[in-house]
Amino acid sequence: MYNHILVPTDGSPLSLKAAKAAAKLAKSQKARITAYYAIPPFSMPAAGEALILAPEMYSQSDYDERMKEVAEVALSKVEAEAKKLGVPFEGTSASADSPWKGIIGTAKSKDCDLIVMASHGRRGLEGLLLGSETMKVLTHSTTPVLVCR
Repeated sequence: MYNHILVPTDGSPLSLKAAKAAAKLAKSQKARITAYYAIPPFSMPAAGEALILAPEMYSQSDYDERMKEVAEVALSKVEAEAKKLGVPFEGTSASADSPWKGIIGTAKSKDCDLIVMASHGRRGLEGLLLGSETMKVLTHSTTPVLVCR
């Protein structure tokens, strides 16, 4: 039924739970997994009214290098789950202004037929105020989404 499953990850234990579920499903479907890490865009820290503190301490290239390392750690956790079950795996990361847009874009560009992702399960006012990347993917994606909690 499914051939290619996208697993968005932020490296958290909850994301790992979704990765485990995705690996089991992929194994049963003889599908492959692509894990995706959304890298937040670079921005200079500021203090006061747009006063930048020590701009020489912050650079786009240093940020990109550090975020690549963070993404690799998060993606390696998903890869380990896929390898445990012998599921074909690919990891990818990209800068994304909004993680949900990156997730949907990656699902389309990689021709995924299912997105498996975690949800923190925020409800009520907290969910309304904080929003949810999962909810945004659910409401905007044309690719089916399986949510793990």
